[in-house]
Parts: sequence; C-alpha cells; structure tokens
Amino acid sequence: MAFRTAFPRDVFGELDRLQRELWQSFDANPGIRGSARGGFPPINVGSSERAVEIYVFVPGFDPAALEVQIEKGVLTISGERKSDLPDGDMKAAVHIAERFEGSFRRVVSLPDDIDSTGVKATYRDGLLHISVPRREAAQPRRITVQ
Repeated sequence: MAFRTAFPRDVFGELDRLQRELWQSFDANPGIRGSARGGFPPINVGSSERAVEIYVFVPGFDPAALEVQIEKGVLTISGERKSDLPDGDMKAAVHIAERFEGSFRRVVSLPDDIDSTGVKATYRDGLLHISVPRREAAQPRRITVQ
C-alpha cells in the first residue's frame, strides 16, 4: 500500500500552475475562443463620417428573438436563446455544453450626432448588422472659397 500525502510532491510547480491560472483570468489578450470578459454576444463597433456601424455575432438565433432599441443615445441589444439540451427527465447525459443559453443584454453608447429615425437592422448568417446614420448637419461638407 502506497502512502500519499495531502500535498503535491512539487509544491513550487503547483504554485506556478495556480499563478498561471490567476494571470489567465486577468489576461487582456484573449485566446482563440475570445474572452469572457467582453460578454455575450461579441460585438464590433465602428464609425465613419456617415454612420455608426455595429456588428453583433449571434449565430443560431431566431431574428424574432432579438430586440434592438435606441433611447437617448443608447443602443440596447437583447435576446434569449432557449436550451436545446435534453430535459432532466430524459435518460441522457450531457458531457460538454459550451453553447450559450439564456438571456443577454448588450448596451452601446452612441455619439451625440446620430439620427435615430434612420436606423436599419439586418440579420443574415448569424450576423446582426445595425447601421445608425449621422445627422446631415453633423457630416463634413466642403465649402467653396469665393
């Protein structure tokens, strides 16, 4: 019968592993799967002279389950994905469940020069694209010198 202690043989190796795990939780450089710190769903926001463009990555969602609202310069995107896992009363085991399920809500502050009446939202192939135009008065224009 082999004797086992409560402590690992390589205490410093174990401390090194714990330190790596701690640093990974605060790491600013996400891995291949992204970072949980940013939230779900992942979004990209960009702007041009004419519009603010928001891309929301929501694969597998029904477009009717997504809600987009603008109020006082704040864009809110929310939705819900129902679980597709077997119910608890079925005799099936789930070994890995990585797909997001449940409700989400993302909020984006928009610049002051947007025109909330011309907002367009389209959903295609798991990508929700929201285009928020800027007001005409805010867009740059060339003035001729006489």
